[in-house]
Amino acid sequence: MVLIVFILLICLFIFGMSLLRKGLLNLSGDSLKIWLTKVTNTPWKGVLAGIIVTCILQSSSAVMIITIGLIAAGMLTFPQSIGIILGTNIGTTFTAELITFDIQSFLIPLMVLSLLLLFTGKKKPQSFGLVLLGIFFLFTAMGGFEYLAGPLKEIGIIDRFLLSLKESYLLGVLAGAVITGIIQSSTATTGIIMGFLSHGAIEIDTGVAILLGSNIGTCVDALLAAIGSGREAKLTAYAHIWLNVIGVAVFFPFIGNLSEWGTQLAASADVQLAHISVLFNVICSLLVLPFAEGFGKLIIRIHDHRGK
Repeated sequence: MVLIVFILLICLFIFGMSLLRKGLLNLSGDSLKIWLTKVTNTPWKGVLAGIIVTCILQSSSAVMIITIGLIAAGMLTFPQSIGIILGTNIGTTFTAELITFDIQSFLIPLMVLSLLLLFTGKKKPQSFGLVLLGIFFLFTAMGGFEYLAGPLKEIGIIDRFLLSLKESYLLGVLAGAVITGIIQSSTATTGIIMGFLSHGAIEIDTGVAILLGSNIGTCVDALLAAIGSGREAKLTAYAHIWLNVIGVAVFFPFIGNLSEWGTQLAASADVQLAHISVLFNVICSLLVLPFAEGFGKLIIRIHDHRGK
């Protein structure tokens, strides 16, 4: 029964994300896509655009799918996508920071206000209502994750699984990649980890390992979106995979260091993880940014024959 409720909470979290994304997208309109095609002529601008659009859409996967779609339509080129990819990795950390806020006492008023806005019959208030309702579902699911962490840990198979993750960072990374690949949301994976961390069911270093794995798992959406697309769209998906895998590989030996930095940045474990996510993604993106053009050429050399 506990597992069923947990799965329902995951669905609720993802549904909340989709409502939040839909509401924000409605507020921004098609101008977002047009703007994305105009301000990505350099990697630096691409990074800033990727950060802003990902913060608006609350999903790096959604931005990658849009980017691949624009490339397939000939509105963007593969080199332009490198900066956007780096930006989405940074922008997606905004949601992780958002869900660390304690607004549980405001959830009922938030839900009432969102429903009132949805029944106004006007587009902008309805879109804002979707945003608020999405936030309500996100924080409701987060509360559920924390509440169920204890009962879940008492289930034998779950307890053994958590113990195995504690003993091996590599298993933690693999678990993060697989879970994110299945539920199609690195933010949802992060939310689940935060719930377990807040309850003390796992340690921060295990959470960091799973977090790193989720960065790999999130590449599944881009890869699926590129199926049947043109050469440059596929190259973008491959670049996304390589960037995330290399980033995780570079930081894998420093999981302990990342965990220590997190404990110095915040008192509570869930906030520590959110800050670590920001650190990891910002450092990775800044390290690659000066070599963005060369990296793009390397991807073409490795994969161009497959995209033809």
